[in-house]
Amino acid sequence: MTPPAGVAAPTTRPATPVRPGGPLPSLTGMRWWAALIVFVLHAVVFLPVYPFYGSEQYWTIAEWVPMQTGATGVAFFFVLSGFILYWTRRSGDSPRSFIRRRIAKIYPTHLVAAALLFLIVPIPVGNLTTWLPTVALIQTWWPNWTSLGGFNIPAWSLVSEMLFYLLFPVIVPLIDKIRDRFVPHAIAAVFAVIVVIHTAIYLWADGYTGTENFYGARLPAVLPEVTAEYGYNASPEFLSQSFVGYPEQAYWFSYYFPAARLPEFVIGVLVARLVISGKWRITSIWWPTAALAAAFGATWLVPVNYKTSVLVVLPTAAVIATAAMRDLSGRRGVNATRPMVWLGEVSYAFYLLQYVVMAAALKYVLAGHGFGLAGWLAVSAGCLLATLVAAAAVYHGVDKPITRLTRRASGARGSPPSVRPTSDGPHPAPPSQDRGGEAVQQSEAIQKSEKVQAIEAVQKEEVS
Repeated sequence: MTPPAGVAAPTTRPATPVRPGGPLPSLTGMRWWAALIVFVLHAVVFLPVYPFYGSEQYWTIAEWVPMQTGATGVAFFFVLSGFILYWTRRSGDSPRSFIRRRIAKIYPTHLVAAALLFLIVPIPVGNLTTWLPTVALIQTWWPNWTSLGGFNIPAWSLVSEMLFYLLFPVIVPLIDKIRDRFVPHAIAAVFAVIVVIHTAIYLWADGYTGTENFYGARLPAVLPEVTAEYGYNASPEFLSQSFVGYPEQAYWFSYYFPAARLPEFVIGVLVARLVISGKWRITSIWWPTAALAAAFGATWLVPVNYKTSVLVVLPTAAVIATAAMRDLSGRRGVNATRPMVWLGEVSYAFYLLQYVVMAAALKYVLAGHGFGLAGWLAVSAGCLLATLVAAAAVYHGVDKPITRLTRRASGARGSPPSVRPTSDGPHPAPPSQDRGGEAVQQSEAIQKSEKVQAIEAVQKEEVS
């Protein structure tokens, strides 16, 4: 197979700029793993199956599946979001058109998940604080736990994504002005900003500053013997409150506050620029993956606010850049296979629907029954399968049709990306690509002319 124009053969390391905008199926497949580890954390926290919940077995599992498990997945989505938005941006695209496409991409699935929750949990419609900030995607801008934790909890990351989308048209011209040889310096500078932000949070924000993994179940004073109808964050008592101040402001600033997560997105944009310039030449995935694993292990040793992203953001960026280079050079692995690409395509819906499915499982299946470890594992597996089925239905029935309509309305077919990319981006994420199996099929046409390749790439550029 002849490699694309400007890309070296698989046996060599590319030293020249590469053409952006083409399919990167490995990055689509990798989205699934990020969404899955978020699900694992949520199964530990949001599936209160009693009497297992609160037992010694439970706390052992919670110790080995701590908060930073899901946080690493979210950091991956934020970095990937910046990478893909820059990789697939369009020449001459207006900020209004770009933001309109992004809203059309994330809001339909978000609203489907919200509507389902209204049917499942006893949400007091008159208590706007409980649900309106989440539906409007503004709930993480202030530390009110009723708004932040009382509705579809995974949707919190979409608030950061909305900030990224609004600022992307402002950020891109600044990124374009950086000379290629200074891009690594820019990445280092942005990472230094991340360190400064989290150090300031550690020094001055109120909240726990130790290294212990405190994130776990919220247990009642007396542990029940049977499973309740609703989890803590979906109970009538919780939802009836108008304001619950969030005591861990250090954790809120470091994890939820959108402005604190913006530099992670910018690093993703800069890393895309690094790949396009030909300065990133690594195609072996093992070293970046080993660095990410080591960084994740080190999260057990640092204060709690440093666990969220500081240690993992650069290794995550290295994994993303390397996976992109492997796709460009034809060295595609398991993440680029059709099943993995499909899982990556549905991962956004999977991410948003997992809490909905868990709430339904508690209310309609588990309430009034007692379970041990085996029961909790079985329930978790059932929720995993049910969430995947629901995500597939929403992706194919809602997300994909709307994406096609939006693409046609914006005239995407006539706007191939320039040599330095132009817009449309990933999930949230999630925080990723919406190319899937279509991207794999497109790679088979790689021997076509450069012009045809560019047009076809834009036709499939909508990112999830």
